[in-house]
Amino acid sequence: MKVSQIMRQPVISMREDDSLEEAARVMLEHNLRGVPVINEQGQMSGFLSVSDYLAKDARVPFTRYYAPQLFGKWIEPETLEKIYEEARTTPVKEIMSTDVISVTEEDTVEKLVELMLHRDLSRIPVVRDGVPVGIVARFDLLRLMMERKDELQ
Repeated sequence: MKVSQIMRQPVISMREDDSLEEAARVMLEHNLRGVPVINEQGQMSGFLSVSDYLAKDARVPFTRYYAPQLFGKWIEPETLEKIYEEARTTPVKEIMSTDVISVTEEDTVEKLVELMLHRDLSRIPVVRDGVPVGIVARFDLLRLMMERKDELQ
């Protein structure tokens, strides 16, 4: 089975210069956990997921310690409100993941599943000539499993 048979489309993507506020609005409006990010030429340049918005632990330079970060900035209680305000206008490209794994429409579902399992990915964008044309999430694989179960009965 080909990826084209199970991918969801059309894919909703964000531009690199869209604000995090705009991206959050689109993701919430469409109930999305992640979106491909495209450059001016329409090519996928990154991926923005819900986890990119959340606080992460980052290594404090020159130490063994980690400190919480939000939107790539150190969190200090007195500056948290300022960080949120800055995030409203921060471009997507500043926090998106750039090391994105993708598949093509012609790749097999088996290859897709292997990538998801080995890389612990929840969703994978589908590209044609570098342009996002679809997306496959774990939910889509669950749906496929249930459809196949019904076919076998």
